[in-house]
Amino acid sequence: MADWLALGQFLAVALVLALVHRPLGDYLAHAYTSGKDLAPERGVYRMLGVAPRSGQTWQSYLRSVLVFSALGVLALYLLQRMQPLLPASLGLPAVPEGLAFNTAVSFVTNTNWQSYSPEATMGYAVQAAGLAVQNFLSAAVGLCVALALVRGFAGRGAQTIGNFWVDLTRSVTRVLLPGAALGALVLLLGGVIQNFNGFTEVATLAGGTQSIPGGPVATQEAIKLLGTNGGGFFNANSAHPFENPNAFTSLVSVLLMLIIPFSLPRTFGTMIGDRRQGYAILAAMAGIFVLSLATMTAFEFAAADGPAGSMEGKETRFGIAGSTLFGSTSTLTSTGAVNSMHDSFGALGGMMAMLNMMLGEIAPGGVGSGLYGMLVLAVVAAFVSGLLVGRTPEYVGKKIGPREIKLACLYVLTMPALVLAGTSLSFALPGIRTEIEETSMLNDGQHGFSEVLYAFTSAANNNGSAFAGLTANTPWLNTALGLAMLLGRFLPIIFVLALAGTLAAQGKVPVTAGTLPTHRPQSVLVLSGVTVLVTALTFFPVLALGPLAEGLI
Repeated sequence: MADWLALGQFLAVALVLALVHRPLGDYLAHAYTSGKDLAPERGVYRMLGVAPRSGQTWQSYLRSVLVFSALGVLALYLLQRMQPLLPASLGLPAVPEGLAFNTAVSFVTNTNWQSYSPEATMGYAVQAAGLAVQNFLSAAVGLCVALALVRGFAGRGAQTIGNFWVDLTRSVTRVLLPGAALGALVLLLGGVIQNFNGFTEVATLAGGTQSIPGGPVATQEAIKLLGTNGGGFFNANSAHPFENPNAFTSLVSVLLMLIIPFSLPRTFGTMIGDRRQGYAILAAMAGIFVLSLATMTAFEFAAADGPAGSMEGKETRFGIAGSTLFGSTSTLTSTGAVNSMHDSFGALGGMMAMLNMMLGEIAPGGVGSGLYGMLVLAVVAAFVSGLLVGRTPEYVGKKIGPREIKLACLYVLTMPALVLAGTSLSFALPGIRTEIEETSMLNDGQHGFSEVLYAFTSAANNNGSAFAGLTANTPWLNTALGLAMLLGRFLPIIFVLALAGTLAAQGKVPVTAGTLPTHRPQSVLVLSGVTVLVTALTFFPVLALGPLAEGLI
């Protein structure tokens, strides 16, 4: 029965995504290529002093991304530090300096790593004016960078890759705001709460009292999921019944996480004038997603405490299949939300959550970041394929030369370097190791190691989920994970925008008999193989020290 229920959930998600892929992908392409501006957008341009029809070079586009994001970190940091002075603070104190820095970086980088209990730390003003606003803006920045790279592939001798401020504004007004409003309405109908009740004292069955927190949850939940952000209003995240009360809302949550990332390949194909390339990217994303989901689900059913499998860390509202579907989705995207505790998965099931992030979160990845990550890997795959058959490496009419492949390789190497360096320093520095072992790690041995490895994997990939046994609100982890989030977000963006500028400046290479097709099944297999092989070669040794060793005991 459980197997049929799992299959039904998976097929329902696949059906909805298949129905939405084409219209939403085409709508996104139209939204970013339309020559008309909406009235609110024109107001934003006048306020910012932006000429909406003027393009930016990749250097100018990059400066805009970095300045905008730096201002976002500063604004969110100050909001947290000034919390007692703000309205609707619920009497909560100012957030400590180290935690405020980590949280500001976390939400601006689309990570939403939370080293705190949100309902006991953040008042409504910080939640709404700070965290929720950054949920929109950080997701919009990811879309902007993806669009810039797509324009690089579509451009012919162009010196510009679009206008960041126009892309940002349209991402919010035409995509994220209407999508979040619709998502919030569906979640409200499903039973997610939405109020400003603060803390309500209620009598318990045992004769005591309990303080029940309320808040504007549905509206924040919608953009948390749609923007692949992941930060919960409550500490238990989407395992909390106020955020995710039943199997219906859990399934809606999965769809919200996947709907934009799985539609962007259609947008890519439409904007470059070859939809077959979009379908090839989609096929690679979908193939990896299905393989990962099936593997995690099989591992969790195999970790059996009884006929129904291990329910450790899971709820009967969702079951094992609902938990692995949500967990695979949140770690294969950059969402990081949880409706079960990944720390309580079996050793190999927990390893799959880590491995999903180690792939680079490209199947389908975060809003925008998944597409540009997969396109960078497509450049690497085209380069490898060209060398194997003795042809000049090309991808969608662009030559892949030394500059392009260097930028692609720098992109690919950034995340593993951050994960491995952060994890190794945490155990190699004597004072830091003692601090982590005594105050942070709930478990010792291989599982304790996995908790720290998962944290740096999550931070460097801007995911935000965690093995909940790790207490991360310490000076070292707040700082180290904050730096991992910053570098894991903006170093790849630098390389992607530089690649976009290089590609846009090229002309279009005509298709000849010697052109290696990149839209056929063989190319999809090569792209998928390169993705898996790069990850396996990079992370197998460190996985062998943690979850693999634990799973074999």
